[in-house]
Amino acid sequence: MGKKRKRPSADFKAKVALAAVKEVKTVSELASQFGVHPTQIHQWKRQLIERADEIFKTPGSQPRGKEQEALQAKLYEEIGRLKVELEWLKKKAAQFE
Repeated sequence: MGKKRKRPSADFKAKVALAAVKEVKTVSELASQFGVHPTQIHQWKRQLIERADEIFKTPGSQPRGKEQEALQAKLYEEIGRLKVELEWLKKKAAQFE
């Protein structure tokens, strides 16, 4: 069988991209240090630069912590209600067939 492909974590990608943005070392040096192809480093660096504005968006734009848990609980509750309603409707529809 072939060799399994490594999937780098988000932390690793961020670490490499930040090192590339700092430009203390060349991309070739970073590639040999981290064991990643230089083209991949350029892609991660470009992604970091393009998406950097997402980090500084207004805090109210994305729910966090307890707000997110409350929203998730509310949505699960609604899913449960809808499932019960769907089963009830299926039973009622079967009676008319």
